[in-house]
Amino acid sequence: MNYDQRTREYVARQTAEGMAKKDIVRCLKRFVAREIYKHPPHKTRSTTPLPQTT
Repeated sequence: MNYDQRTREYVARQTAEGMAKKDIVRCLKRFVAREIYKHPPHKTRSTTPLPQTT
C-alpha cells in the first residue's frame, strides 16, 4: 500500500468512499489472489526416481 502507485490510488478512492482500512486490505488480498491464480503453475519434474540400469 506504500509503494505501488495503482494501489495508493485505489486506497485513496476507497478511503474517500468511507471504506475502512481493514476492508481495503481484504479487497487487495482478494485482487492479488485472483491475479496469481490466473496464471497456471509451472510444470515441474516428476519426483519419482528413474529406474536403475545395471
